[in-house]
Amino acid sequence: MTNKLKYFIGNWKMFGDINSFKIINIINKYCHNSINLHNKKIVLCVPNTLTHFFNQKLKSKHISLGSQNCHHHIGYGPFTGGVSSSMLKKIGSDYVILGHSENRREGETYNLIKKKVISALNEKLNIIFCIGETLDQKKKNKTFNILRQQIKKSLDKKLNLNKIIFAYEPVWAIGTNKVPKINELIKNIIFIKKESKKIFKNKNFKVLYGGSVNPKNVGLLSSISEIDGFLIGGASHSSNKFIEIIKNYYK
Repeated sequence: MTNKLKYFIGNWKMFGDINSFKIINIINKYCHNSINLHNKKIVLCVPNTLTHFFNQKLKSKHISLGSQNCHHHIGYGPFTGGVSSSMLKKIGSDYVILGHSENRREGETYNLIKKKVISALNEKLNIIFCIGETLDQKKKNKTFNILRQQIKKSLDKKLNLNKIIFAYEPVWAIGTNKVPKINELIKNIIFIKKESKKIFKNKNFKVLYGGSVNPKNVGLLSSISEIDGFLIGGASHSSNKFIEIIKNYYK
């Protein structure tokens, strides 16, 4: 297995409470006792209600904390229920997930996502930028067009692109226990890397895969060298499953 840095990022979504710290604590203990940790980057994106508490209690060099979205406005403002990137940074977030299909489905436009990207980069947050096609778009052979559009219309060449990591998440694979065929996944990951390099010139983005990643299928996914890591949903709620994903990847 390669020594190239691989990301293992958990997206807790709307899950967890104060007692859920035990999940992170177990993962942290595994990291502390693990060898070759230099080639693994572990991030857990938890609900905003938990970030400060986890950050204060964790105090770990092995695990970074992230958030799952941010408001597009920079700083404070009259936005009821909004949480800005500066607020997230102050409570301990180093990463933020943007462009997730669940948020796009709720009405996030390319322009709004672009504003959020700008806001997050203004606070020097690392961005996990989600892209992916629906099942209907896949069946109509529109995958490449959709991916290209999501990249071009939400990112700007003037931004600090070094802080952005792509997460390819086919919408039809999220929470369905379905994953793309290996040859299809390789083709799509390579397209994202080539297309982003063409758009942004000489910029080599990291590309993660997300969508029903679990301890059973990660071994097969590990055969794809083009994948730089994983955005893990439901399995990240369990310390055992999350750790097994990491272990099985390196078998």
